[in-house]
Amino acid sequence: MACAQAYAADTFVIKDIRVDGLQRTEPGTVFTYLPFRIGDQYTPELGAAAIRALFATGLFKNVSIRTSGDVVTVVVQERPVIANVDFVGTKEFPKKNLVAALKQVGLGEAQPYNQALIERAEQELKQQYLAKGYYGATVTTTVTPLERNRVDVTFNVQEGAVAKIRSLRVVGNHVFSEGTLLDLFSLSTPGWLSWYTKSDQYSRAKLNADLETLRSYYLDRGYLDFRIESTQVALSPDKDSIAITVNVHEGRKYVVSGYKLEGNYLGLDNEFRALVELKPGDTYSAKKLNDSVKAMVNKFGVYGYAFARVEPQPKIDRATHQAFFTITADPGRRIYVRRINIGGNTRTSDTVIRREFRQFEDAWYDADRIKLSRDRVDRLGFFQDVQMGTEEVPGTDDEVDLNMRVKEKPTGMLGLGVGFSSANKLSFNASISQDNVFGSGNNLSLSLDTSSYYRTLALSSTDPYFTQDGISRTLSVYYRTIRPYTSQGNNYKIVTPGLSVQFGVPFTELDRVFFGAGLEQYTLDLSPGAPAAYISYVNEFGQTSTGYPLTIGWQRDSRNSALVPTDGRYQRLSGDYSPFGTLRYARVSYQYEQFFPVTRLTDLAVNGLVGYARGLNGQPLPVFKYLYAGGIGSVRGFQQSSLGPHDAQGNALGGAKLLAGDIEYQFPFPGSGADRSLRMSTFLDSGYVWGENQKIQLSDLRASVGIAVSWISPIGPLKFSLAKPVRTRPGDQTQTFQFTVGTAF
Repeated sequence: MACAQAYAADTFVIKDIRVDGLQRTEPGTVFTYLPFRIGDQYTPELGAAAIRALFATGLFKNVSIRTSGDVVTVVVQERPVIANVDFVGTKEFPKKNLVAALKQVGLGEAQPYNQALIERAEQELKQQYLAKGYYGATVTTTVTPLERNRVDVTFNVQEGAVAKIRSLRVVGNHVFSEGTLLDLFSLSTPGWLSWYTKSDQYSRAKLNADLETLRSYYLDRGYLDFRIESTQVALSPDKDSIAITVNVHEGRKYVVSGYKLEGNYLGLDNEFRALVELKPGDTYSAKKLNDSVKAMVNKFGVYGYAFARVEPQPKIDRATHQAFFTITADPGRRIYVRRINIGGNTRTSDTVIRREFRQFEDAWYDADRIKLSRDRVDRLGFFQDVQMGTEEVPGTDDEVDLNMRVKEKPTGMLGLGVGFSSANKLSFNASISQDNVFGSGNNLSLSLDTSSYYRTLALSSTDPYFTQDGISRTLSVYYRTIRPYTSQGNNYKIVTPGLSVQFGVPFTELDRVFFGAGLEQYTLDLSPGAPAAYISYVNEFGQTSTGYPLTIGWQRDSRNSALVPTDGRYQRLSGDYSPFGTLRYARVSYQYEQFFPVTRLTDLAVNGLVGYARGLNGQPLPVFKYLYAGGIGSVRGFQQSSLGPHDAQGNALGGAKLLAGDIEYQFPFPGSGADRSLRMSTFLDSGYVWGENQKIQLSDLRASVGIAVSWISPIGPLKFSLAKPVRTRPGDQTQTFQFTVGTAF
């Protein structure tokens, strides 16, 4: 135990001050903390104050003051200095993270050794393991003395096993089954996917969140008297399993008897009243009431009242089990946006982010425009997280600053794809792209697609803001080789170099129109056994053909996510028109996607594709411009581009008319809970193509059913599908299993 002494009770004028015992600390450091200087009057009180000040530095474990005549000598014994901090047995936490955390609290290399700080570190480390479910974890510290008054500090950890949730019960429920309620929990007993979800590892924070979810579930269904009476968490004697029991009281269901609006609604009472989701006779729902209040606050925000207060006050009649509520509004003052501040973008330039804003500086605060701005920045795909907040401007009550914080993510993508067919054929594709080249927001991509029938090398670049108005420009150069996708052999080859430029013009926040032009050349190399249609084309138009296609298209996208959409609609109408050169044709296609939320975690997706093509000026449709169906992205269960007319040798010819569609029910992967990064689906695909002179007959449609899995994994997006054709004709070529994998960089 440290001790301190101050000798001499006399006072005198100090002629000299000396320091003894220093090894590493500079004498100047000691003099800085002394409350006296040479020439001052020394007193015992000043000596005691000097000792307290030096102890407070944490540098010394013993301090004393001696006086001899008019000389004051400060005698110190320095604390050992920590030479190294190490951890043994820590598998759950990286060592570098632990070392960095301890440095922030003063425990690290070159810091004075402090036993109290060591004990605090032990307890904190134990708490971290308890939070992870390691209830049997022990932490001991070894301090090894070294020369020159130094020590090594080693934390020895025995982690033990993670305590698993062996039992999870809800007791006292009568209205809803225990299984229904447990499905709401993120915690669960061990399952075959627990290694991935970690849902069987107890966490107090997770349990509290689950209890709030349970409470909200009842309140949203009218059970206003619902309460959680107790929660028992029992740890087994061997500390490797946990039993959780939640006792609930459900109460009776309440209905809405009525409501009224009070306060200032800017003279727009009817518009605000239309935002109230609860009507007389409805089952009371806390969620619907809160959603109504949020909609009203947002409505005020559209008119510039950023800090409007809307407060619902329910009045509960327990005798009749009815609820009447009053919604009171105070809009406050109209608020203006002074500045928009952006932070966190270490790579992406401010300009790329600011050009997506629809809320402007010096304009009044508009909640809809602010949300739209945030969503547009998020849809860029450059950021892992986008947060928007407001900050009041000091000295004014009608201005705010908008602060956007972004967290960047890798925007490069290396994609790899492999497909296996029932004929044991292997296809391979690879692509490398950068969606945010040098932080400019521009896209640059290089793709290679190779299989037994199709090879493409393509380079493209997109500038989304070619003009300040948001007109995009895409430049593409490609070189494509096509061979037959049959077992008949290589009886023809099509070589196609080409280039194109396309512009996209935004008309609304959801709509964009595309137009462009290109140059393409087709060289057809025939071998014995080539399809008759190809031989006929070469005989009439020659081996090489050139076209100058003009393109135009329209796109509307209202999906809530481009990566994992669960709601909204996507439509695209596009057309090619080539009136010049050897290749003269017109081609049009329309794609429609709709996503319908079914439950909180599931949705139904409907997708359709219609295509039509024909030759111009009395010429037949060029064989190079035929439409194809079958395979990945079309009708799973059939080989790529194999549906439609075939020649006598079994070669797929494609066609001029196309119908394809699918219905897909998407849901969480079993055992993954609410994790949207891992999804599963069942699907029904159907489609076919018809020749230019054939009549569309729905009886020709092929169909398949199957299951698919998509996983946004740490290495990138993965997709797997297993399909079985259920509507076939003799001679159809099938494909059962396929997957794709991509990785970000």
